[in-house]
Amino acid sequence: MHERFKLFLLLLLLPLLLGGCKKAEQTSPDPEQLATPAASQAVPATLPSTPSGPALKIAYSDWPGWVAWEIGIQKGWFKEEGVEVDFTWFEYVPSMEAYSAGKVDACTMTNGDQLVTGSSGTPSVAILLNDYSNGNDMVIGKPGIDKVEQLKGKTVGVEVGFVSHLLLMNALQKSGMTDKDIKIKNVPTDQTPQTLKSGEVDAVVAWQPNSGQALKELPGSKPIFTSKDVPGVIYDVLAVNPKSLKERRADWVKVVKVWGRIADYLKDPKNLDDAAKIMSARVGLTPEEYKPLMGGTYFLTLAEGLKHYQKGDDLSSVHFSNKTVDEFQVKNAVYKTAMPYERYLDASLVDEVLKAKK
Repeated sequence: MHERFKLFLLLLLLPLLLGGCKKAEQTSPDPEQLATPAASQAVPATLPSTPSGPALKIAYSDWPGWVAWEIGIQKGWFKEEGVEVDFTWFEYVPSMEAYSAGKVDACTMTNGDQLVTGSSGTPSVAILLNDYSNGNDMVIGKPGIDKVEQLKGKTVGVEVGFVSHLLLMNALQKSGMTDKDIKIKNVPTDQTPQTLKSGEVDAVVAWQPNSGQALKELPGSKPIFTSKDVPGVIYDVLAVNPKSLKERRADWVKVVKVWGRIADYLKDPKNLDDAAKIMSARVGLTPEEYKPLMGGTYFLTLAEGLKHYQKGDDLSSVHFSNKTVDEFQVKNAVYKTAMPYERYLDASLVDEVLKAKK
């Protein structure tokens, strides 16, 4: 099953973090490598209907906001837009490794993982926002624990330094608590279901499908806090290599247009069965099994995404979300120095597509 939120570089850093050893120095990306809003790189008003270059290579993995790309693939919408795209299916961590190794032009990842890959010297630019988690990420209490406040003095299993840890910190903060009020046991996310069932911990933090499996494994357990309580803390994006974006911007605009069609398709209730059939087949589930996962994901249309690109002082702004995640990752030694997170976002392609529709 998918490894959506693992911050893969922490797999190397975590032993150092837990052992109190000296951390590896961060290599910040060269600002000149990062794409900037390209007013000077305007795309022709009429885009060519035939592919203008080799296929764009995109790594994608198992999360509803990314599995949704399968709709555009299956329906031939990329060909209709005149862009050749090669989508390659990966587990989440290998997808980011492939991106860092330069094997693909873009990768589906969380906004927080963009910063992690950037901290190692491989920057990216989020040219669109696919979705934000809307309930699929959960703090799950064992039977008898019905609210976060009851975790005081209890043990919580969570993958330290990963996005589930960030969700836990938000849950504690909203309940007037801190991590000093609980005991944290470092548990890999894919092991949270069995860890909760075993009784080793009083609660776990996980995302789908692990969160759903944990609830099945231990009857009477329940979600006591979810990403629906903090919408926007986790955005899922299409992160593009800055060099590819600069050289193939017109083609990336076409990719953005296809996402617009996919998101609009998903918003229409009459398309739910067809969308669930296409998406569930990609991950080996039945449509009925997959529909709840779709429900825990807020798919963003281009217009909605553009609003979330606007700067703000709460999690409805991806800029603020990036700031929050960046502070969390520095605090937890995922990387050493704060990242220039605003440079990892570019709304200009979405803006261009929307203006062309008017």
